[in-house]
Amino acid sequence: MGRSRLALVLAILISLRGSQVRSDASNHRYKEGDAVPLYANKVGPFHNPSETYRYFDLPFCVTGKEREKTEALGEVLNGDRLVSAPYELNFKTEKDSKVVCTRKLTKEQVAQFREAVKKDYYFQMYYDDLPIWGFIGTVDKEGKTDPSEYKYFLYKHIQFDIRYNKDRVIEISARMDPHSVVDLTEDKDVDVEFMYTAKWKETDTPFEKRMEKYSQSSSLPHHLEIHWFSIINSCVTVLLLTGFLATILMRVLKNDFMKYAQDEEAADDQEETGWKYIHGDVFRFPKHKSLFAAALGSGTQLFTLTIFIFMLALVGVFYPYNRGALFTALVVIYALTSGIAGYIATSFYIQLEGVNWVRNLLLTGCLFCGPLFLMFCFLNTVAIAYSATAALPFGTILVIVLIWTLVTSPLLVLGGIAGKNSKAEFQAPVRTTKYPREIPPLPWYRSTLPQMAMAGFLPFSAIYIELYYIFASVWGHRIYTIYSILFIVFIILLIVTAFITVALTYFQLAAEDHEWWWRSFLCGGSTGLFIYGYCLYYYYARSDMSGFMQTSFFFGYMACICYGFFLMLGSVGFRASLLFVRHIYRSIKCE
Repeated sequence: MGRSRLALVLAILISLRGSQVRSDASNHRYKEGDAVPLYANKVGPFHNPSETYRYFDLPFCVTGKEREKTEALGEVLNGDRLVSAPYELNFKTEKDSKVVCTRKLTKEQVAQFREAVKKDYYFQMYYDDLPIWGFIGTVDKEGKTDPSEYKYFLYKHIQFDIRYNKDRVIEISARMDPHSVVDLTEDKDVDVEFMYTAKWKETDTPFEKRMEKYSQSSSLPHHLEIHWFSIINSCVTVLLLTGFLATILMRVLKNDFMKYAQDEEAADDQEETGWKYIHGDVFRFPKHKSLFAAALGSGTQLFTLTIFIFMLALVGVFYPYNRGALFTALVVIYALTSGIAGYIATSFYIQLEGVNWVRNLLLTGCLFCGPLFLMFCFLNTVAIAYSATAALPFGTILVIVLIWTLVTSPLLVLGGIAGKNSKAEFQAPVRTTKYPREIPPLPWYRSTLPQMAMAGFLPFSAIYIELYYIFASVWGHRIYTIYSILFIVFIILLIVTAFITVALTYFQLAAEDHEWWWRSFLCGGSTGLFIYGYCLYYYYARSDMSGFMQTSFFFGYMACICYGFFLMLGSVGFRASLLFVRHIYRSIKCE
């Protein structure tokens, strides 16, 4: 087992290293005058990170020497479409106002550039694997209240400031010359002379530390203070919750155990009450057990996937601008862990005395992938309609289908066969009666939805501060690198979810309601619904996203992510409740 885990980790690391973009000079060492690879990546509205287009979709200079770069799977999924840029930045070769090309922009092209400037379009390039950004133009709003009076300008001169250490490129930045602009306000043909300047300076920064400046923004003192405040807030929540459980719940349980022990010594005709009263029903298998087992299997797989992602993040695989590494990791690890979903789902389904294990296995395979595939089809169609880089090419879709067909499905089936042959029996400390007891009428706040609201609020309150930084990184341009803090928050989330689900399960059993199986899963997973609610708040109150494409991508993919959280935390909540229920019924003597 240990060797197979080691082989899995090695396979993932090898695939991730293969996903990193490398320059043509693979060792990143150059002599004076050597060509250093410069790739233009994409352009798009600054506030809509998913809505990006190819660099040459805008009528920039085309020299005829442009060639597209072959990209790894993760880069394509990330929306990267690299093509060689028209600027020549040879190593340690300075250039001053070098003309790239002179071109006449038609009225249509002027309107296209003006619309891009109006939407705050930025460009992104990569020079020796280092990222470069810049805005393509500016809007003059000074002293003007009416938008029709605004003036729109296109930058035509870009200055590259490059720092080097011996034979290596260490840092690059791009500055747009505010005095070298073209007026795009009117619909008329315009002559534009695109130019660039390259300035080189020496630095002492070693090559190994050249990416550090991109991760320092999330490690600034005031940011760290907020992160640690978030952790302290979460820890206080955990301590209060555990304190509540340790004092109230354990004291109540102790009183219950003493009461039931006295009842056994008293007359046999004394009527039982509370959770002992339903001992013959508490391990009665749930309705829709095939769906329940499939949800448990999928949730366990997603939990394993999350742990592997954290392991890779903590060892430094996802450093800033290692393009596509996270997406590659998600695809590869999800495919390799599908056997876990098959094994857990089928073995639990067999324990619940299910007979149609093949159908259960199909349900397990489609429970998370099915909605994700349907959402992908819709969003990919939207991206194709917009001609955006988020639209996956046919070849990439074929690769993903092949991974699902040749890796995910066979491992799922193998896991299912192993689960079927495990011959494990469900460990119930008390016998289940033939006929179920009737559940007494309960107040409204003991129904499923109010209980889910109570269960989801506490875990969400423990993570909501950190959520902003994650959202600003995934759906914005911030860089998130403090994975150790994120991992601590994740552990806190698991603990709070488990504790609150156990507490609510106890109160449910004490009210003589024995249908706790689905309730514990739904209560555990309800944090996913709170996270989706936070999406609404973030979109309208904390971001400037707009447009149909960006809105559909944000709410569409966040729905899939929150659904994954629902399955993962639901399985955690159920497992915790199952351990608790087995423990308390094993501690008393039932006829």
